[in-house]
Amino acid sequence: MSDLHQFPVIPVIVLDDANDAEPLAEALLNGGLNIIEVTFRTAAAPEAIERIAKQFPEMLVGAGTVVTLEQAKQAIDVGSKFGLAPGTDPETIAYFKEQGIPFIPGIMTPSDIQAAVKAGCRSLKFFPAGAAGGTKLLKSMVAPYGNLGIKFCPTGGVSLGNMNDYLAMPEVFAIGGSWLATKSQIANKDWSSITAQVNEALAKAKEA
Repeated sequence: MSDLHQFPVIPVIVLDDANDAEPLAEALLNGGLNIIEVTFRTAAAPEAIERIAKQFPEMLVGAGTVVTLEQAKQAIDVGSKFGLAPGTDPETIAYFKEQGIPFIPGIMTPSDIQAAVKAGCRSLKFFPAGAAGGTKLLKSMVAPYGNLGIKFCPTGGVSLGNMNDYLAMPEVFAIGGSWLATKSQIANKDWSSITAQVNEALAKAKEA
């Protein structure tokens, strides 16, 4: 998991067309980021992950929104180096663990945290961060678990404007952002804007 903890920003990507996978990965790399989370929200996700894994071995490519065991198997089969989910599902966590692949389940309540910890996870996704209550809720919620060494990646409603509020918290190892490469930018092949956004986010993260 330490590999994942070296990136302050993780781009959360929805790809409708697997042909966009390589140019998108290149745009992120050009911006200085060699990590990508491709969400299993579209049929293009498995092929996109496979393409990135083959073409860019230097990139840490992971599968997001892994909500079924079937998706977990598919994600690992195509070369995902990590996985994330919006919720905590012991079966999915166990499968990733068996395969030796890092997995970050999603939490929104203290009960979720305890279920994830019980399943052996120490890196958790706080989702949907903004709608749930942002840094205020996360600070209150993590207090009782401080001695367990749990780290969080808030996602959902995180932006350039508020990302450092999260990154300033010692319990936060990264933020997940969909604004780094929006669906419309990808559809319009606006790779230079994506590179610029990544650059800007990494510069901002250094301030935290």
